[in-house]
Amino acid sequence: MFSIFLWVILTQGPLAPVKVTTDKIKVANLAPEVFGVGIIEARHTYNIAPIMNGRVSRVLVDQGDKVLAGQVIAEIDPIDLNEKLASSQHMAERAANTVKVAEAQLLEAQSRSRTTTSTHARFSELHTRGFISQEMLDAKLHERTAAIAAVDAAAANLSAAKREYAKTLSDSKGAKKLQEQTRLISPVSGIVTARMVDNGAILSPGQTALQVVEPSDLWVKTRVDQKQSGMLQPGFKADIVLRSQPQLHIPGALARIDLISDSVTEERIVNVAFSTQEIHPSLGEYAEITFQLPLLERAISIPSAAVKRINQQEAVWVLQEGHAQLRFIKTGVSSLDGRTQVIDGLGAQDEVIVYSQQALHDGLKVRVVPEIVRN
Repeated sequence: MFSIFLWVILTQGPLAPVKVTTDKIKVANLAPEVFGVGIIEARHTYNIAPIMNGRVSRVLVDQGDKVLAGQVIAEIDPIDLNEKLASSQHMAERAANTVKVAEAQLLEAQSRSRTTTSTHARFSELHTRGFISQEMLDAKLHERTAAIAAVDAAAANLSAAKREYAKTLSDSKGAKKLQEQTRLISPVSGIVTARMVDNGAILSPGQTALQVVEPSDLWVKTRVDQKQSGMLQPGFKADIVLRSQPQLHIPGALARIDLISDSVTEERIVNVAFSTQEIHPSLGEYAEITFQLPLLERAISIPSAAVKRINQQEAVWVLQEGHAQLRFIKTGVSSLDGRTQVIDGLGAQDEVIVYSQQALHDGLKVRVVPEIVRN
């Protein structure tokens, strides 16, 4: 009777060994994968905004509408801009006429100058021969000097008229450009993702009225473990599964790895572009990303569940002659089927503890069972 009692105490009671499940080191090809969850975003978002104050007269598209590059999607009331444009055009025409008048005046002055110069030369010859007096020669010289001065004045007037004409042309072009800015135009062919104003709204310069994105410019902003992110390279193929279509596996490719990581969650942002344009995911939708890394041949691996993190280091509990022994290890990549590569810290004959009935400590007596059954 006492023997039975003692057997129960030692095998089933508090002094009984802790039940554990174990697994041996496995040397085989390992297909590592990196998994992450991300949100679908547009790589570039085009915010359409006016450059002037104004009242929205018409919004021609709505959220979800497809637009073409150069298509007018909204209009701003120009108020008195049309009248200013007409006035500037009239001023330009007037300045052009002023230029024509100045050109004619210059031609007239130049003609008079040539005549007075010829007359002065003839009178100078006559005065040399003694046929005319000095007073008459001086009078012709005065006429010649006045004619030359008139040419200079006419040239200056023409130059001023041309500058004024150029100024009025610039003013007219500026008014015309302002008039063109009353029409909000889509810069790309895409889809309207946001309509932020309605007819009659007052807009300020730079205030976004509509947003447009290109469907071909969507990607998944994905968070992956920092430890695994170092194995990724731009161009790696990815498998994308949308939350809205879990049965569909969409091909993708790693487009960019962000330089900034999240120090709190120890995650890094990688951006995955779609390799096909036949799907139309919604912005903000969650997606699951899987990267298939190159195959590791004859890699030493253990169940990922056996790897613990103790004192900021990775460790496993090793079965050592019926007792648990803590062993710190260095791991490599992991596969999604639950295997982790062991780089250092374990031998080929070691047997690791995967699950235990209770918390382990060094030297604790354990008993291997096929599986841990919860009472």
